Amino acid sequence: MVSHPVHGLPFLPGTSFKDSTKTAFHRSQTLGYRNGYAVVRRPTVGIGGDRLQVNQLSQAELDELANKAPVLTYGQLKRAPPAEFIPAHVAFDKKVLKFDAYFQEDVPGSTEEHYRIRQVNIYYYLEDDSMSVIEPVVENSGIPQGKLIKRQRLPKNDRGDHYHWKDLNRGINITIYGRTFRIVNCDKFTQVFLESQGIELNPPEKMALDPYTELRKQPLRKYVTPTDFDQLKQFLTFDKQVLRFYAIWDDTDSMFGECRTYIIHYYLMDDTVEILEVHERNDGRDPFPLLMNRQRMPKVLVENAKNFPQCVLEISDQEVLEWYTAKDFIVGKPLTMLGRTFFIYDCDPFTRQYYKEKFGISDLPRIDVSKKEPPPVKQELPPYNGYGLIEDSAQNCLALIPKAPKKDVIKMLMNDNKVLRYLAALESPIPEDKGRRFVLSYFLATDMISIFEPPVRNSGIIGGKYLGRTKVVKPDSSMENPIYYGPSDFFIGAVIEVFGHRFVILDSDDYVLKYMESNPAQFSPEALLSIQNHIRRRDTPALELDSQRTEKDPGTQELEVLIDTIQKQLKDHPCRDSIREAFRIYDTEASGYVDRETFFKICDSLHLPVDDSLIKEVTCKQHLPPAFACPLIQIWLCDL
Repeated sequence: MVSHPVHGLPFLPGTSFKDSTKTAFHRSQTLGYRNGYAVVRRPTVGIGGDRLQVNQLSQAELDELANKAPVLTYGQLKRAPPAEFIPAHVAFDKKVLKFDAYFQEDVPGSTEEHYRIRQVNIYYYLEDDSMSVIEPVVENSGIPQGKLIKRQRLPKNDRGDHYHWKDLNRGINITIYGRTFRIVNCDKFTQVFLESQGIELNPPEKMALDPYTELRKQPLRKYVTPTDFDQLKQFLTFDKQVLRFYAIWDDTDSMFGECRTYIIHYYLMDDTVEILEVHERNDGRDPFPLLMNRQRMPKVLVENAKNFPQCVLEISDQEVLEWYTAKDFIVGKPLTMLGRTFFIYDCDPFTRQYYKEKFGISDLPRIDVSKKEPPPVKQELPPYNGYGLIEDSAQNCLALIPKAPKKDVIKMLMNDNKVLRYLAALESPIPEDKGRRFVLSYFLATDMISIFEPPVRNSGIIGGKYLGRTKVVKPDSSMENPIYYGPSDFFIGAVIEVFGHRFVILDSDDYVLKYMESNPAQFSPEALLSIQNHIRRRDTPALELDSQRTEKDPGTQELEVLIDTIQKQLKDHPCRDSIREAFRIYDTEASGYVDRETFFKICDSLHLPVDDSLIKEVTCKQHLPPAFACPLIQIWLCDL
């Protein structure tokens, strides 16, 4: 198919014109992606959406025309369809040409150098024809180096042309922003690429060297200084070489003092010392990094310099006889600086190697300065003050908020209301205390003891409660492990020491014998035997008295009738226990009898409600033998 030309003016200079109303000049996109693969698309419209001056054929028709073989042997052959279009940013992505170059820079005002050679790398990016110039960074050069010209299209001349990769070659000069660069070489990729594009490369050149840099590489000149020590040589030799020591400052001898850790740095380049504080987490101190700033430390001062104001003026060589040096810092030795004594206990590996090479000291072991924890202090209870129980008082020493000691609840439930009563006499050298009698009550539920003294009329001693319920400690026990009196410690003839007072057990009630016989495992055989013998001896006179009563005359029978009458009157009296205990106290020989005067004395002291007529009848029985004057103790102990 042949396209018909559009009639109009010929497309010649002077005859063409521009449409001033056209505002769209965009181009159609020719690259797309489908399922992650790049797909080339042919443009369907021209610039700005204008119609293309070609036939709009389908891809099938184009393929048919491309593959159709000519049948004629004459005529013009049809051209094959153009190859697939690939954009430059895809074809040359991440492909960069690298050239080695240098430029010369003048150095005015310097006597050592007049110009400087600076080596650079020129990079050409093929994807967008941009260029960048980067100078490798040289340490301590004192010159701003790095990226000299950032990536951009560099102008070639004043007409607006830009540098192209065809303009670059080895052994040529290029001018960029008024600075001339000499290209001396390129890398392997650049050489292969340029040769593949038909460019003949010039032979590589040798990179120019900076004369001042080469001068610095020469060995330093030797000279003799007027001083005995070359400080410049020391600075150049031992630069950045530091000895590190680990030390402690033990100030525990002073008030509120402690043991603190420090790091001591000794700089070999100028013999200065620096002390750093080692802070731990939550140590309660401000995080100051330095204890002492870097300075020279005097070891021995001049005699006249002791009053020198060191806090405001620096110390010079005139005030110091000797300074601290590296040989003064030895692991395992103390060191005094600024009034503080530091103990060096370790150093780092470089310091060990330095001492081995310099001083021949190869053995610098680490010293263990960690303090062992002291043994736990044994908690000793204060002496007992006599108030309350020992276990109860000890709770104030064991806890801030004292708690009541634990009780044996099962024992309290099983032995509730079980009391062992004993009659005791006070063992005292005072004559007035020999006739005093006491009732000791032992409570099995709580192991407590109470002491009661029955009141005696006209005795001069006020009776009543002698000791409230409390636990009594044995005299041979300690305060840490107290041993209390138990039921096995009470028997006839036993001595009970209660807070410095000694009581001798004389008698017991019948319940004691019953309890001991029902619980023989809690008592020793000797204690049980003593109670049984005593009860047997106490009951024997009463049995003899009953047998004698049957053989006596009618007067004795009348006395027994009177006794029975008195018993009936006192049978329901609420003070039966006190009456029984009172008669036991006055029966010192445990015979079961008291005389007539003692009987009336007890009745008057206890205000017993006995009929006066009966008492008079008992009093009138003067014909009775003296041994049977008044067997009333038998009444209270056995029959009441």
